Amino acid sequence: MTLQFYDENIPCLAACPVHTNAGAYVAAIADGDDLGAYLTARMPNPFASVCGRVCAAPCEDACRRGEIDQPIAIRALKRFVTEKYGVEGGSEDWRKVAAPKPVDRRQSVGIVGGGPSGMAAAHDLRLQGYQVTVYEATGQLGGMMKLGIPEYRLNRELLTAELNAIVDLGVEVHLNTKLGEDISFPELRARHDALFLAHGASLGRGLDIEGHQADGVLKAIEFLINVNQGFEVEVGDRVIVIGGGDVAMDAARTALRREDYDAVREAQSAPADEDRSLVEALDAARSAARTGAAEVTVISLESEAEMPASPFELEEAQAEDIRFVHSRGPARIIAENGAVVGLETIGVLSVFDENGRFSPQFDPDDLQVFEADTVILAVGQAVDVSALAGTVELSPRGTIGVDEALATSLDGVWAGGDAAHGPRTLILAIADGRKVAAAIHEYFTGETPHDQKGQLVELEQFHRFDDTYDRWDRLDVPVVATDRRVGLAEVELGFTEQQARCEAARCLRCFANIELDVNKCVLCALCSDVCPLDLIALVPAEEVGGAAGYTALTLDERACIRCGLCIERCPPRALSMAVWTGVGVPALTGGPSI
Repeated sequence: MTLQFYDENIPCLAACPVHTNAGAYVAAIADGDDLGAYLTARMPNPFASVCGRVCAAPCEDACRRGEIDQPIAIRALKRFVTEKYGVEGGSEDWRKVAAPKPVDRRQSVGIVGGGPSGMAAAHDLRLQGYQVTVYEATGQLGGMMKLGIPEYRLNRELLTAELNAIVDLGVEVHLNTKLGEDISFPELRARHDALFLAHGASLGRGLDIEGHQADGVLKAIEFLINVNQGFEVEVGDRVIVIGGGDVAMDAARTALRREDYDAVREAQSAPADEDRSLVEALDAARSAARTGAAEVTVISLESEAEMPASPFELEEAQAEDIRFVHSRGPARIIAENGAVVGLETIGVLSVFDENGRFSPQFDPDDLQVFEADTVILAVGQAVDVSALAGTVELSPRGTIGVDEALATSLDGVWAGGDAAHGPRTLILAIADGRKVAAAIHEYFTGETPHDQKGQLVELEQFHRFDDTYDRWDRLDVPVVATDRRVGLAEVELGFTEQQARCEAARCLRCFANIELDVNKCVLCALCSDVCPLDLIALVPAEEVGGAAGYTALTLDERACIRCGLCIERCPPRALSMAVWTGVGVPALTGGPSI
């Protein structure tokens, strides 16, 4: 039995780019083993606490429970256990699954970029004993986690704690060190035995339309970076955001909070002899009523159904009274005296062609003007590769060219995250960092990663058929009420213990595998008769690729609720339930119980 089989059989695990065993930690929460759940979530992911807040959660998209009603709220459950045992609470429990190995290797690895990909690689390489140095262009680590994700989505103290935990493993950090300005690429190659290029896509893309150079036209990623660094960004009362992705949602919601950022910045720079203390000033700033842009409008080429932004982000933006205008594209930016006063839009007939490729078609007779003080362009990002000119090969997209193992055209140099692929999700960036760390370790030692050894262990009992877990509705993740969203406080809240137990109990426990002993099966079909969802069938073997003249017993696992009725009903005990041990579950927890 291999991890590949396990991947294919457990959709939440298969969907996670870092192979987090979501089912195992959700089941552990249901069983009250919160520490085991945390260690399971933390073991493959050095940013477990961050991902508990802002992960795109592909595991939820793949969750088999979604075939019945709604997927498990996996991300919120991860947050529940990280709040108890993660770095945000000052806990050191993460060291139980991420302690540095005693070996101290002489090889040095330089990492360009202190974002999620670079820091994930730094984490894994230090655990292997390598000497690791991170070069960060800005004055703080975190990359787009800190400069791109707004503070109301990701608490900065939590992020800093997770980054510090990695640095404390013995990672050397050079801040304000930009590739091509403060240090050259040849210098880095001479200094280190291997390099990982992981600088993010920090350049915003513009639109070559009339008025694009007017005052008040901003690129979304640069707007977010400036706001999150505390720089003053005036947006006026009427803001239009062009775009339909998550960056557009972040830009729109941040524009609403513009003066909250200003208030915090002013409080932080207040003289020491102010009548009130800095702490009081910060508290007042963060609790002040939101007084940002009076009207924020998101204009997208896509229809409402085609919007690429995550559903949660769309719902939250709508709840904050952000206006949406769908199926319209920017035609020209209207300016007076060099400053933005409006945006002329054109109707969109279609966004994609018959092959699903992006190929928007417009209606030239359908023009409409929207008044605006600021137009924010959330139409894509680019990677700054100017410092690499004439060195590594680039891709047609203008990113660093890499092979399947993320190696570049230069020996001993890898690239990943946004630098290699363009803008991607946080969890994909983390996965790239871990993949490169494994590749560098193999480069130095010749050791290839191996699947964890394990075995299928038959469970003596599996009784869930007397429960109603399969009928419980998904619990909504708690959020701050719209009329109480003030300052820069986080909008999404965590589950209470009771809520977490109830939501976790909905898990179908897909990691439990129904096994058939063909030597015992008598083809009585009683398992098929008793299945409440009619998922078991006896069919001619040739229908499923078998030999003619035989019978096959099939199980549609897409909607199997793991009730165990088929196992209980089987007269010759040919059916059993087994769990795979050793994959994605810390050895010291013993794995989930059933």
